[in-house]
Amino acid sequence: MNDSPSPAPLLELDHLDHLWIQVAGTLCNYQCYHCFISCHPKNHNLEMLSFDDVTSVIQQALELGVKEIYFTGGEPFLHRRMVDILEYTLQYAPATVLTNASVLREEWLERLAEAERRSVYSLEFRVSLDGFTEQENDAIRGPGTFQRTMDGIEKLVRWGFLPIISAVRTWPVEKDPQVISGFLGLLRERGYRRPRLKLLPTLRLGAERDRSGDYRPDERITSGMLADYPLDQLVCRSARAVTSRGVCVCPILVEMAEAYLGKTLHEALGPARLGHGACWTCYQFGAICSNAGRSEGQVSNRFPETRGWHDWR
Repeated sequence: MNDSPSPAPLLELDHLDHLWIQVAGTLCNYQCYHCFISCHPKNHNLEMLSFDDVTSVIQQALELGVKEIYFTGGEPFLHRRMVDILEYTLQYAPATVLTNASVLREEWLERLAEAERRSVYSLEFRVSLDGFTEQENDAIRGPGTFQRTMDGIEKLVRWGFLPIISAVRTWPVEKDPQVISGFLGLLRERGYRRPRLKLLPTLRLGAERDRSGDYRPDERITSGMLADYPLDQLVCRSARAVTSRGVCVCPILVEMAEAYLGKTLHEALGPARLGHGACWTCYQFGAICSNAGRSEGQVSNRFPETRGWHDWR
């Protein structure tokens, strides 16, 4: 009898709807203990992309029909030309930037507000905050991070943006109502009258793996699990991630050599193998990287604990 595990299933790219650009590499001014790629102030594992690199890959993606562009890091606003990059992008497509909001300058936001006003496309900010009190957030993200991020959120709101506040679920599921209420109350007190909140699962990669352990061998997707599953819930069905190393299957696995599909977007349009434990997390929760939320109960009843992971407004 052959007891070896069956190979992980392959998933075809349906269409390149979303392009992720690891614009700041792994350089970040924070060092969060749950960061799935262990970004910190001295991490140059992935390098920043130049302005010319970014504009070139955007043009390639436009030729392939891309519909939305996401910028991540590290902290994107450590890139000295991040505002230029967003102004450029808004000429061609909607843009989202994932940030901790701690280094935002008023003059940058003035320029970006004007760029969005002139554009037919939207500019979204997704801001990471992992506790609705200073004590809870700073225990995860580092001393002083709560106030610096809240200051950034207030700046964004003053300039007319409606940032999506994303929080990684580091609490038991039974605390969800309390946590959601706490976040919404905090944001409204700070002048954000219609707050948007996105709750995210932890990913046992990078720093979080060091804290809570790796995925178990049985936490893997098999072909049979995809039979009645809505495949569009998986990011790799419609996205690719560009880094200084090449093009990766998704923004979650950018530090995994086996997750790279080629040096260019055209080389990376082939199928992706769903072989990592992180693929299991995406299978459970669905669409964790995109801005879109998910209505309660939309995916399978196999994982009732995943219900309710969506944007709160």
